[in-house]
Amino acid sequence: MAEYQNIFTQIQVRGPLEMEFVLPRGSSPRTGSLGFSRLLGWFGDAQVGPIYLGYLGTLSLIFGFIAFEIIGLNMWASVNWDPVQFLRQLPWLALEPPPPAWGLRLLPPLAQGGWWLIAGFFLTTSILLWWVRTYRRAVALGMGTHTAWCFAAAIWLYLVLGFIRPILMGSWGEAVPFGIFPHLDWTAAFSIRYGNLFYNPFHMLSIVFLYGSALLFAMHGATILSVSRFGGERELEQVTDRGTAAERAGIFWRWTMGFNATFESWHRWGWWFAVLCPLTGGIGILLTGTVVDNWYLWGVKHGIAPTYPVVFPPVIDPLTLPQNFPGGVR
Repeated sequence: MAEYQNIFTQIQVRGPLEMEFVLPRGSSPRTGSLGFSRLLGWFGDAQVGPIYLGYLGTLSLIFGFIAFEIIGLNMWASVNWDPVQFLRQLPWLALEPPPPAWGLRLLPPLAQGGWWLIAGFFLTTSILLWWVRTYRRAVALGMGTHTAWCFAAAIWLYLVLGFIRPILMGSWGEAVPFGIFPHLDWTAAFSIRYGNLFYNPFHMLSIVFLYGSALLFAMHGATILSVSRFGGERELEQVTDRGTAAERAGIFWRWTMGFNATFESWHRWGWWFAVLCPLTGGIGILLTGTVVDNWYLWGVKHGIAPTYPVVFPPVIDPLTLPQNFPGGVR
């Protein structure tokens, strides 16, 4: 029983290998050898295989691999094909979108953002194919489609950043570059350019749901681990036929937090908080530059942000002075 109370360990079953039930008619067969992995067992089920991809999963991986190769080879080319510099500078390398001069041209020169558009097409196709696969697999197994729709919320934010908003702004140059630090630099520059996203109310909501979902899932995970010695990991059984694990968990939260929580309600709260994070974030990004040009001034106007006193007098642009134009007239 001591193993149940150790936060760093998990019971790993080494029973007969499970082939699972027969897939619905028309499904591709599962492949791969069966076995156990102690390392993977620390994070989930220790059994490895059988693997089911089907044609949607296979196409998704192929398209994703093509996008990955395009991005990686462009980054490698940017350091003159030097493998040492590629590994050394990888966090700072980027595949940039087309500059604003090209607008929404479908295929600008490859070195001027054309590769970015091609990689974006393959990556987006890969993601959408995986969404369809997720939805169809859930339906085929008689499950709810909750996973597919929370995945769709993340796809919404992805499409807003790289597709929907750039189209509304009239330039692919508004999109996010591919790269680790470059996309973080884009985020910082984006916030500065549009008057600080902290005053964007939808950004505020997104952060609330981000921190809220992290807290809810941490609390949920901790609760289930703490009652796993009573079978708490068998959550569906505890939902439909409440046992001692659900009773103790419910009492614990009434005693410590002052409100009731059931084995089902935790999942609903966590699902909604997590889904609303990218949904509200995408709305905030979509409104930036298309509806609101400066979130700080918007916040001042609506009483959210404070006004700051004018310390220095306005600076006049010398180029606007008459003497700087031929004949003294602009």
